[in-house]
Amino acid sequence: MIVAIAGGHGKIGLLLTTLLAERGDRVLSIIRDPDQSDHIASAGGEAVVIDLENADAQELAREIMDADAVVFAAGAGPGSGAGRKETMDYGGAVLLMEAARLANATRYVMVSAMSANADRGGEEVFDVYIRAKGRADDELAESGLEYTIVRPGGLTDDEPKGQVTIAPEVERGEIPRADVAAIVAACLADPGTIGRTFEVVTGSDQIEAALSNLG
Repeated sequence: MIVAIAGGHGKIGLLLTTLLAERGDRVLSIIRDPDQSDHIASAGGEAVVIDLENADAQELAREIMDADAVVFAAGAGPGSGAGRKETMDYGGAVLLMEAARLANATRYVMVSAMSANADRGGEEVFDVYIRAKGRADDELAESGLEYTIVRPGGLTDDEPKGQVTIAPEVERGEIPRADVAAIVAACLADPGTIGRTFEVVTGSDQIEAALSNLG
């Protein structure tokens, strides 16, 4: 499989690149800073240098034309303001949907956020973020693409545990980024996850078993 990852130099993106490369997939890693290309290569991916906040769908589609699947693991990141939550967490995700359609990449896995909700009230930056993620999720679900929406709890840099709780809604909790990457990799290989939206935190189930129990 050829997989394009938006946010390829993020922590989840790099972990996912390594997992996919190790199983023989080709990874097109979308990054904004060309100086990060060596890190991408070290993880086993191929750098695609393009700025999601300033590119158009046709431009991005040309760069990922060979992809079978795309993953949105990008984000404005901590410390960013409400404006960038809109342009990246929402706008970047929608741009990748448009580019995926143009490039005939039918599979799309979204790394979202627990409690993502397009109707959330409030004007704090976190409210804007949750609303942006919810809007992006809603548009993906209506896009016609073969989607999976992964909504992890609080992200940590702990070692992977390989055990999770997955359901449409779960109690709040944390999960290592490495386990989120493993879940995304498993979703890409499991057509049974197409059309699914779920929350995930550390739990007691093996990842593949938890995904198979979704439906």
